[in-house]
Amino acid sequence: MPKIQVKLDGTAVDGWLATISSEFPDAEFRLLATQLRDDGAFVILEVLTPKGDELVRRFENTPEVDAVDVYHTDERMVLLQFQTSATKSYDPLRKSKNISIYPTILRNGWFSVELAASHERLSKYTDELAAAGIPYEIVSLVQSHAVSEILTDRQWEFITEAVERGFYETPRNCTLAELGDVLDIHKSAVSRLRHRAESRVIKNFVAEAAQ
Repeated sequence: MPKIQVKLDGTAVDGWLATISSEFPDAEFRLLATQLRDDGAFVILEVLTPKGDELVRRFENTPEVDAVDVYHTDERMVLLQFQTSATKSYDPLRKSKNISIYPTILRNGWFSVELAASHERLSKYTDELAAAGIPYEIVSLVQSHAVSEILTDRQWEFITEAVERGFYETPRNCTLAELGDVLDIHKSAVSRLRHRAESRVIKNFVAEAAQ
């Protein structure tokens, strides 16, 4: 499944949370969880800052914040939950039906958002950012696969046994025939199993490298 990391400028659309972060430029805002709804969002937020009391007052005096609860504050950080109906920076996520990988980091007005979804949904997200007029930069785009998406169980068993027993060492520490004995199949069958497993791994590697 592809994974994308995007930086976006929340202040460009008068995003109130991004604006607050720009007022505390040395602080790191860590969005730990977000529940998006049609009428707004509930957010759990951790902010690394020695100015916790000042930050809490800023939230309490922000018209876009419908409710705020402080869970913890000390000389290093503040942990709070807030509810808001103003979600311009969140709307592209909701409209594209994506969920970000948490924590989402916000520094000095810029969100760093990481998503793992289909190409179609990721494309929909960037389309929604453009439609909302939110400047963004794609930091990275990676195509990652679970082993189960690349190899069958039997192929994975061959690869792990071959690696553990030194088949891919130079010089080799075991033969195909010995691997066949371990897997309880004939040498010709283990040879075909090897070819199919290695072919899938190589094709996947080349496909990712070409992106």
